[in-house]
Amino acid sequence: MLKNLRRKTPKTLLLAVLLLAVLLFGGSFEKGEARVYIDIDSPLFQKFPLALTEFTSLEGGQALSKGQMTWFAEEIARLLDYTGYFNIVSRRVLPESEDKPFANVPRLNEWRAIGVEYLIKAGFQMIGPSLVAEFRLFDTVKGEMLMGRRYTGRLEDRRVMAQRFTNEILLVLTGERGIFDSKISFIIKENRSSDVAVINFDGSDFTKLTEMKSLTLAPKWSPDGRHLAFTSWRDGNPDLYLLDLKTREIRKLSQNRGLNLAGSFSPDGKRILLTLSSDGNEEIYSLNLENRQTVRLTNHFAIDVSPVFSPDGRQIAFVSNRAGSPQIYLMGADGGGVRRLTFEGNYNTSPSWSPKGNRIAYEGMVDGRFQIFTIDEAGLNLTQLTNDKSSNENPSWSPDGKYLVFSSRKNGRSRIMVMNANGTNARVLYEGAENSISPIWSPQPK
Repeated sequence: MLKNLRRKTPKTLLLAVLLLAVLLFGGSFEKGEARVYIDIDSPLFQKFPLALTEFTSLEGGQALSKGQMTWFAEEIARLLDYTGYFNIVSRRVLPESEDKPFANVPRLNEWRAIGVEYLIKAGFQMIGPSLVAEFRLFDTVKGEMLMGRRYTGRLEDRRVMAQRFTNEILLVLTGERGIFDSKISFIIKENRSSDVAVINFDGSDFTKLTEMKSLTLAPKWSPDGRHLAFTSWRDGNPDLYLLDLKTREIRKLSQNRGLNLAGSFSPDGKRILLTLSSDGNEEIYSLNLENRQTVRLTNHFAIDVSPVFSPDGRQIAFVSNRAGSPQIYLMGADGGGVRRLTFEGNYNTSPSWSPKGNRIAYEGMVDGRFQIFTIDEAGLNLTQLTNDKSSNENPSWSPDGKYLVFSSRKNGRSRIMVMNANGTNARVLYEGAENSISPIWSPQPK
């Protein structure tokens, strides 16, 4: 890997910059590609100690300022800490090293002696207007480099560089790429008006997407991440809308009399589930997005709402009060084979199917407050993930199935929270002056 990185000459880098303009190149994996070092799904999992060396300059070109290199170190440390998988060792206890030149291999035994198991080293330079960043990840216990990456782009691309390298670290160490380029959409509510907003997984780049000037509900991502469906009373009726995130164009998908409430998209993106009340009762339908034809999936005197496809598109989880109280049910994609999933508790709603297909998250009432639960599709292995004085609602899985986002309401105010899928490491993602509800995680960008 060291040899591969050194073969990239400044001339080659400048040519790549001219061809691709922004984040262009990442070196190939070395030994770490086929090996998983951290089993984050183990019930005995403990955070792994990780440190960052003092970042330095690459030979040639113009050096970054100390402040800019410090920013990279702090940003990568922040992102890794946010995963809940690592203990970032304080820079105040790091050993003094003789390895400041980037070409030197760190003295891994010194880092291992203070309990550090993984070490990150980085070097930077400016070549004209282009920023070149090289990152390396070391295993101090095995005494080897696991991975090296080189990125080229503009200085303003530095956040994307940090996110990409962090994603690559997680791929090497856990076997699955990180999701720092994923986003979370949710509803922000001010007075009688509410709108759709979006934010990055790490809490950066909050953006308000709509100005509907009315009650707006239930954002849902399309599988390609290009669109968000939602329901709004903008024109006086709760109609279903579709927002194109590239063009910001908003158009109506369904405007039947009564409720047109967005459910999930099918995995192939050709259909969307929705709840209609045009016949006077809430029932679940499937809407073909090409010809706008609807197919009715439920036909029951009870209320049926909140439909969500399984990852393979063969099943639908939904909420019904047909047994006397709201409970989670499953049915086939054609509406057949209905069976009740939840039996514990007298108020269970807002199902969300894990991308891995093995668990369904939902909110259930406990002592007058909602808490987050998960259950498998056989109705077994019920697990309560939250248990506090807040009301925790509307869970949604991350695209890798390792995290859950949800809204947490306390003292009349709601904020957006993220936690690991086992219920640990809960942290605030967004808290503003307005109430924040109904979060939904984007698919993994391609």
